[in-house]
Amino acid sequence: MSRVGRQIITVPDKVQVVYQNNLVTVTGPLGVLSQEIASRHIDVKVEGNTVSVVRSREEKATKAMHGLYRVLINNMIQGVVKPFSKTLIVNGVGYKTAVNGNKLTMNIGYSHPVEIVAPKGITIVCVTPTEIKVEGISKQLVGAVSANIKAAKPVEPYHLYGIRYSTEQLVKKEGKTAGK
Repeated sequence: MSRVGRQIITVPDKVQVVYQNNLVTVTGPLGVLSQEIASRHIDVKVEGNTVSVVRSREEKATKAMHGLYRVLINNMIQGVVKPFSKTLIVNGVGYKTAVNGNKLTMNIGYSHPVEIVAPKGITIVCVTPTEIKVEGISKQLVGAVSANIKAAKPVEPYHLYGIRYSTEQLVKKEGKTAGK
């Protein structure tokens, strides 16, 4: 049995988990999230303030989905209580960012500003002109939006100009040396 999949999820107060028709719905103080359980061999059991994910077959594909669905449900429960966030750092000469409503505008070395519209459920905040914070209750959506922002200007290895995660460790490449 999967080590991750067999762990029981404890549901905190103020959070309600419902499983009906292969759809898990988690309702909490910050919002509502739902996840479809695509595998017919995975079942979710909600008993009191605990949730467990069980499988009915020992096939390789079912084993792979067992731990995945347990983690997705756990992330939904955590997200409706406390939002997930990612911080990005913009590094470069003259690079800056600003937020107007739900639109992030970035001047990152191109001839035009790059604009990214935040989807519903995501909040983008510019803490400083070179620091962007992406928040939301869905861990998947926060990661996807952060990846889209980061992809707008990948970090180049010689000066480390570009957009990176705040937790990312970068190694600066040595440039060419003069002929000796």
